[in-house]
Amino acid sequence: MTTAAHVGGWWRTLSALALVVGAIGALAACGSSGGSSTSPSASGTPFSPNPSAFSGSPPSALASLAASAQASLSAAASSLSAAASAFEASVSAEVGRNRAAAQSALTSVSGGGNALSDVTITGLPKTSSAGLNAAMVTIVNSTSSPASYAVKVNFSDASGAVVDSTVLGVENLAPGAKATPTAFTVKSPDQALVPTVAQAQRY
Repeated sequence: MTTAAHVGGWWRTLSALALVVGAIGALAACGSSGGSSTSPSASGTPFSPNPSAFSGSPPSALASLAASAQASLSAAASSLSAAASAFEASVSAEVGRNRAAAQSALTSVSGGGNALSDVTITGLPKTSSAGLNAAMVTIVNSTSSPASYAVKVNFSDASGAVVDSTVLGVENLAPGAKATPTAFTVKSPDQALVPTVAQAQRY
């Protein structure tokens, strides 16, 4: 015979089992959903690593690129230096023979000299002078007799200060003839210097 006590006991047992099953299901759901809820893509928050957590050298590919760039810069600098030296040597050989006589001729000159009107000057692009500041000096003998010329060229910076000077000489230039020696300076190649004729003497 079934009594009320027996029925109540059965209901309590079934209720307890239901609670246990429900708890297990809830835990399983939390476990499965918990993994996805902490995923950066599920939450919509981008992943931002902390740079201080990393150490060591950059990847070898990046290091190789940096070394290659440095080597290229060094090679370019060496090449430009060699080209500047070659330009200097060629120009010096051209005007060196007459420079001593020209310097001597200018020692007694006061002011600009007697031949400023026979001389003009034109700056040369650095692409043609290996990066140095240089200028072509044009000398035309305006007299009716052969003459020698001594020319002093100043190179000035943007403020007008003279950075360097050089002296050129041309000997026995025929009447009406033209000479075009080159003046240059190895100083301040990183600046754009302005060449001007400081003195020009016919002798």
